[in-house]
Amino acid sequence: MPIVKLAFLMAAASGIAYFSMPYVIRLAHRAGAIDRPDQRKVHNHIMPRLGGLGIFSAFYIVLLLGVQVSEPILGIMIGGLVMFLVGMLDDIFQLPAVIKLLGQCLAASIAIHYGVVVAFVTNPFDGPIGLGYFAIPLTFVWIVGITNAINLIDGLEGLAAGVSAIAAATMGYVAYTQGQQAIFVASFILVAAILGFLPYNFHPARTFMGDGGSNFLGFILGCLAIMGLTKSTAVISLFVPIVILGIPIFDTLFAIVRRINNKAPIFMPDKSHLHHRLMAIGYGHRRTVVIIYAISGFFGMVAIWWNYINRPGATLVLAILLVCIVVGAEKIGMRTGGHTIELPKQSRTATTSSQV
Repeated sequence: MPIVKLAFLMAAASGIAYFSMPYVIRLAHRAGAIDRPDQRKVHNHIMPRLGGLGIFSAFYIVLLLGVQVSEPILGIMIGGLVMFLVGMLDDIFQLPAVIKLLGQCLAASIAIHYGVVVAFVTNPFDGPIGLGYFAIPLTFVWIVGITNAINLIDGLEGLAAGVSAIAAATMGYVAYTQGQQAIFVASFILVAAILGFLPYNFHPARTFMGDGGSNFLGFILGCLAIMGLTKSTAVISLFVPIVILGIPIFDTLFAIVRRINNKAPIFMPDKSHLHHRLMAIGYGHRRTVVIIYAISGFFGMVAIWWNYINRPGATLVLAILLVCIVVGAEKIGMRTGGHTIELPKQSRTATTSSQV
């Protein structure tokens, strides 16, 4: 695609998201899609939480203009619509957890039906391995898992949106190097839509993206990763999407480990996610978000670099990266939870009612 056309599409997506946001905020108040402060949240006033509608609308409108709608793209769009609607209804009516999970499963099933499937994984030592009957279950777990992982990091203003934009930009670049033009264009349209929303969401925020936004972003990123990054037989292709989405994935994994270690229910909310731990050791709201952006950007650069190094080098880098993640998480208390966190009352975060 000519760079001028891509720039036009990105400008359109960013503009639609940005200029629609005042109307979305008013709609959120009228519909009752608002986040009220309570003892678990740290923002101290009512916040509209329908901001994801701006991202959703911008992405869909521009995607239809810029990408040929193949069956997998159609599946992503239909599944994304279902995912957003379920999240939006939760933002308004506070749906039971089982209903939200069923909605996520339905959206993932739609994408899979239209061909969004991980058909093989890469053996680090000897080429691709066909998944056979495991292809659909693995794809299903990946999509639902990434959806919830993005939702989990939606705990500070601008955090989930910024991390998602960095991940989408990285996916777009890697898809471009692999000749996946539709995924390349879709990824950068998503980046632009998020950037149009961020001025309203970065601290001090005027709106939250809500479950509709975070679930939608997680679903789209999960599907784009499958379509754009796992189609290569390159040795490192399996690990590229995992590293690109390293912040939400490892934050979720450490949350599970932490709750098992503390003999707590896996789905019980806590305040020991990465952003909580960084604030607990003295970083302010904006600095914490910027630090996590930097970490996410570093993961993205590693993923890109992997495309240009040989198998032994890629394996060594992966091993070093995993050790650094584990050691770093241990140092700041993500595995055990550390001490009780007292966040400043003036900090207003984007923690939604479904944050865990």
